[in-house]
Amino acid sequence: MGLRWTDIHDIAIELEDAHPDVDIMHVRFTDLWKWVQALDDFDDDPEKSNEKVLEAIQMAWLDERD
Repeated sequence: MGLRWTDIHDIAIELEDAHPDVDIMHVRFTDLWKWVQALDDFDDDPEKSNEKVLEAIQMAWLDERD
């Protein structure tokens, strides 16, 4: 089974690999939502996401970069 919305840390690692030059704090949630779904390992229902989940992914991604 692939990544799910609850795999926040693993998603953050893959996003950092896929988008290393992005200004994380200025990514629109609509773009982040699309980028997560575009990850090779992602396999979850797009409708299970919400702003809280996307914000958690964004913060984990920021932590991953530091």
